[in-house]
Amino acid sequence: MRRAPGLLAPLLGLGLGLSLRLPGVLASDCGSLGQAQRLSFAPAARTRWLAPLVRPPGPLDPLYGAVRRFLALVQLNPFPSELVKALLNEPASVRVDEVVRYEAGYVVCAVIAGLYLLAVPITGLCFCCCRCHRRCGGRVKTEHKAMACERGTLMAFLLLTTLVLLIGVVCAFVTNQHTHEQTGPSVGAVPETLLSLRGLVSDVPQELQAVAEQFSLPQKQVLEELDGVGENLGTIVHSQLGSIIYPVLASVNSLGRALQVAMDHLHALNTTLVELRAGQQRLEPAVRQHRDRLLALLQEPGCQGDCEGTLNRARSLELAANFVQVPSLDHVLYRLKGVPEANFSSMVQEENSTFHSLPFLVAMQTASMVQDVKKAVAQQPEGLRTLASSFPGSEAASHWSQALEKLEERSRPYLQDVQRYETYRWIVGCVLCSIALLVVVCNLLGLCLGILGLSAREDPSHWDAKGEAGARFLMVGVGFSFVFAAPLILLVFATFLVGGNVQTLVCRSWESGELYEFADTPGNLPPSMNLSHLLGLKKNVSLLLAYQQCKEGAALWKVLQLNDSYNLDEHLDISQYAKKLQWDLQNFKVDIKDLDLLSPEAHQDLEALQKSGVESVSYHDFLVQIQKPVVKTDVEQLAQELAGLAQAQGNSALGRQLQEEARGLRNLSQEQVIPQQNLVVKLNRSVRALESSAPNLQRDTSAVLGNVTYLKAELPALTNHILQKASECFLTREMGYFSQYVAWVKEEVTQHIATCQPFSGALDNGHVILCDMMADPWNTFWFCLGWCTFFLIPSIIFAVKTAKYFRPIRKRLSSTSSEETQLFHIPRVTSLKL
Repeated sequence: MRRAPGLLAPLLGLGLGLSLRLPGVLASDCGSLGQAQRLSFAPAARTRWLAPLVRPPGPLDPLYGAVRRFLALVQLNPFPSELVKALLNEPASVRVDEVVRYEAGYVVCAVIAGLYLLAVPITGLCFCCCRCHRRCGGRVKTEHKAMACERGTLMAFLLLTTLVLLIGVVCAFVTNQHTHEQTGPSVGAVPETLLSLRGLVSDVPQELQAVAEQFSLPQKQVLEELDGVGENLGTIVHSQLGSIIYPVLASVNSLGRALQVAMDHLHALNTTLVELRAGQQRLEPAVRQHRDRLLALLQEPGCQGDCEGTLNRARSLELAANFVQVPSLDHVLYRLKGVPEANFSSMVQEENSTFHSLPFLVAMQTASMVQDVKKAVAQQPEGLRTLASSFPGSEAASHWSQALEKLEERSRPYLQDVQRYETYRWIVGCVLCSIALLVVVCNLLGLCLGILGLSAREDPSHWDAKGEAGARFLMVGVGFSFVFAAPLILLVFATFLVGGNVQTLVCRSWESGELYEFADTPGNLPPSMNLSHLLGLKKNVSLLLAYQQCKEGAALWKVLQLNDSYNLDEHLDISQYAKKLQWDLQNFKVDIKDLDLLSPEAHQDLEALQKSGVESVSYHDFLVQIQKPVVKTDVEQLAQELAGLAQAQGNSALGRQLQEEARGLRNLSQEQVIPQQNLVVKLNRSVRALESSAPNLQRDTSAVLGNVTYLKAELPALTNHILQKASECFLTREMGYFSQYVAWVKEEVTQHIATCQPFSGALDNGHVILCDMMADPWNTFWFCLGWCTFFLIPSIIFAVKTAKYFRPIRKRLSSTSSEETQLFHIPRVTSLKL
């Protein structure tokens, strides 16, 4: 019998190495699950950015710069940090002399304004009294040679002063209108700024809550993958066990085929042996009879030819192989009775089918446990639930938001009042500027009429009328100047005191950074105004550094230095969450009792084969007899010799007898010897097949039974261990999604959430509103109006002086009489030459 090819080596390798290979499958290949997908998280809605306010450059910028330089000369003292500190912390401790010392420049200006307020009205009263006595602003008494030069000089200075006044009035009108126009946008920007700051405060918890809610993304991904985790884990178990189960089943299948072949040879051997023994019993008497007759015939005296040689061959005409002497197979066949009872091919096919359905079996048995895992995944870690509420300043955020909202609501009426009072201020400014413009108009009309009167020399009457009208216009301008000088100087000083201090105390220190340095110095601000104290931070936050960082778009995490105040890792710690998932996944169990590997019938067949003793049969004894011929002498050859010898005999009776013996031997050969020889060949094939396969068959049977027994005992624990390892790989994969979320949250919270640009934007916009849009045109308005107010003095002087030259002049006659004309009396026309 030929043994199934390739059976021995795999069985031996399996038998020797199964115990070594089993631990190897415990190292589950996590790569079979694939890599975790890259989750795409939506960035949190950014806090509304505050649009920056910018005052566009204009033609008044040089004038604004001149006003700032003037105020810098007025206020030379640096920022009064000690005075402001005392004012903020202990207002009662502020001394007046300190305030006066700091406001020295404004005090000097106040003195000048006070002197102006006293001197100009008093001078005006004196001028009125003087005019009542017809002494001031009268006429030139006599004409002299230098009068034209004096008149021209006074007219030039008056014209120059009037032009300066006109420029001041125009600038005052423009800046008054510009201040009025800027008030609306400035007032409107205040609620927008407060709204943006409120958004910065209130949106932080919302953004953190939005970040925490995106924990649903990894949850959703894990829940989706949990839907097929049972089948996936079963596939991994199937793949891991396949390297062991399939060789074992293949060896069982091969052993089953080898068993069937061996049983076929055993049955063939036994049948052939029975037939050979029966044939031997029939053949032996027939051979003996032929031999006896041949010996008698060949020994007769009348035998001719080579009777002696034929006689010698006839003497060896007897049986050589004796199959009675071979061992019996009855005990082996008895022990293998009914073997094989099992159909190994169908059994292995069924076991393969059962093993192929292992993924679905695992999916079914783990379905309830998967539901428990889903319930655990659906929960949110405690730290994430408190991510927003535990953020520093979150408690104060609502208070701040409410405070800013109330401030915004309360500021609207005040802002409306500001706009209303600004309208009143604008009207007053327009009226005062119009008065200054009226003075300018009077001066210009007076100059024009006076100049026209001086040029009309042909008609002295017209000349006197135009000159008198010009003088009167100049006096009207002087009267307006005296009357409205006090309101002008009062308005100028009031606006100057407010706008100047805003510029020097606030805007200048704001631009230089002194305000930030003051706020950053510990102890300068009361606790109620300390940003770190209000937010509950452990470290003091530098306002200047916070402003610079916010301007660059930094997040509150960096600006407020929350590393020491807020443990982000604690809120993002999902270790307890992972332990719960790990505990649920480790409880995955699967029962593969349906996978028998070897049916009871097949097991009995192999045990029967193992106990049959087929390997202990003395196949050598069979081979000894098989190697012997059935008959020692070749019967066909002997029959041929007898036929030839019969023809050589002279005795016809002897020849006829020899011929009959030859024919009888041929019949014996055809009927008994050749069939016996064929049975020997068949016996030889079975014996040699069994001789070569029986020892290996026993060894293979022992190996298969041992491996199946060992594997069946270890398979449940091994399967569950592989399942646990695969579950750990699955857990690692799923925790990768949560790790992505944790990394994203850290980056989002520390770098992107709550960009505090509205804070820096509010400061920048506040500076633009207060200093660029309000203070600059406000200060320029009072500067121009003050310019006009102080130039009223030279205007009064030059107007009064010039008016005398526009009135009729009392002329001295060439006659001896020295009669003088009366004041305001038009003299009689004469033809006297001057």
